[in-house]
Amino acid sequence: MRLSTNMVENKITLSHGSGLQATKKLIQEIFLKHLGDEILLSLQDSAIINVEKEKLAFTIDSYTVNPLFFPSSDIGKLAIYGTINDLAVMGAKPMFISLGFIIEEGLDIATLEKIAISIKEAKNRAKVEIVAGDTKVVEKGKCDGVYITSSGIGVQILDSFPFLNSIVPGDKVIINGTIGEHELAVLLARGEFKFQADIRSDCQPLWEIIEKLLHNCPGIKFMRDATRGGIGGVLNELAEQINYGIQIYEDKIPVREEVKGICDILGFDYLFLANEGKFIAIVEESQAQKVIEIMKDSGYPLASIIGEVRKEFSQKVKLQTIKGGDRILDFPYGSQFPRIC
Repeated sequence: MRLSTNMVENKITLSHGSGLQATKKLIQEIFLKHLGDEILLSLQDSAIINVEKEKLAFTIDSYTVNPLFFPSSDIGKLAIYGTINDLAVMGAKPMFISLGFIIEEGLDIATLEKIAISIKEAKNRAKVEIVAGDTKVVEKGKCDGVYITSSGIGVQILDSFPFLNSIVPGDKVIINGTIGEHELAVLLARGEFKFQADIRSDCQPLWEIIEKLLHNCPGIKFMRDATRGGIGGVLNELAEQINYGIQIYEDKIPVREEVKGICDILGFDYLFLANEGKFIAIVEESQAQKVIEIMKDSGYPLASIIGEVRKEFSQKVKLQTIKGGDRILDFPYGSQFPRIC
């Protein structure tokens, strides 16, 4: 089978796993072209499936992070929290997880047990059950220690969420805290750069705060966890779906000075750095402040309103800089750093 001539490359590159423009192009020109059933075409973080009177959310993800352990987290926690967060932002209570392990020959048993213990701690904290699994071993050199594929099932507590068709100009863009730490924590753990910075992954489960918001703030219309591609990727994808523009304000975006400093040195944009414990919410203007108050009372003191939906420009994201100018927040082609989740 010949690949589409519209593909920029005729071979897969690391950029195709970035969650950015290269990934989008690959999905559209290969996977949706040949595998695009109706539910898949919605391109949500989880599929919503009607089973009698229940609406089930179903998701799957794979984790190839390098290194396996990084400040405050590891591949085991990432596999659990990343999966349940994809369910949570669809308004679904996470219930069940399955795990598939591809293990490299020669991996220390002690390392695998350490990952298993971390998974146990994460699934207990998130109150989900691991109900199925699979294990394969490949030859030495064919895998970086271990890869994990996880799938999750949850029960949706709000009918038809997210409410994309109800998003209108004036709705507010909210983030639950500082951005960029996860991707930089993984990068620094590789030891490729000689930076001294106390940056830790924000990897954490989000269902507890999301459930509280959904029960108390009916003005929430959309949520998405800002993993690969960061908040810039989430907002660009959303702008394309709703046919409105999104304006965000640089001085309102919570980001640590250490993250800014490293990005300045390396020439990267923290708006497109991956997070594993942050989510974007689009909220009716009248309820935006209530959402912020609930977030802050629930352990997210730096939750912020960072922008709004606008009708003056369509399908674009604009950043108003600290100096007052505007620039289009272009969707990058590939990842700034590969293998960060």
